[in-house]
Amino acid sequence: MDCKYFDLRYAIKTHDKILEVSGGNPGIIDEGRLESSLTHIQNDDYYPMFVDKLTHIVYEINKGHNFNDGNKRTSVALGAFFLELNGFRALVDKFIIGMENIAVSVADNLIDKKLLKEIMVSLLSEPEYNEELKLKIIHAIS
Repeated sequence: MDCKYFDLRYAIKTHDKILEVSGGNPGIIDEGRLESSLTHIQNDDYYPMFVDKLTHIVYEINKGHNFNDGNKRTSVALGAFFLELNGFRALVDKFIIGMENIAVSVADNLIDKKLLKEIMVSLLSEPEYNEELKLKIIHAIS
């Protein structure tokens, strides 16, 4: 699958719009790290599958603390846009709803990148989380 990507300018613009609507402390802390994360996902040697790229975007923007505020919100918004950009519009609402609490748990170091990828696979391919994944999530956040 040939992926479409968004650039640094779009990521910053999205972040700024989120803060304009929902509040928060504006500003970017590490533009270079953010740009590196967005560029790095384009390397198919490291991120061969779409779900790998999506997971990395959400995880790195959430955990990277590139912005003064709104990192979790921005990670979900940009993950949703990445889905839409690549033809997964039908999954965007499900993704946003599913990621709302997951993003907080990622930021709180309760859900690691490996479990986040399992969650992403489920969001992309199953109507709901299977029982095994539900138990992993419960165990991680408890």
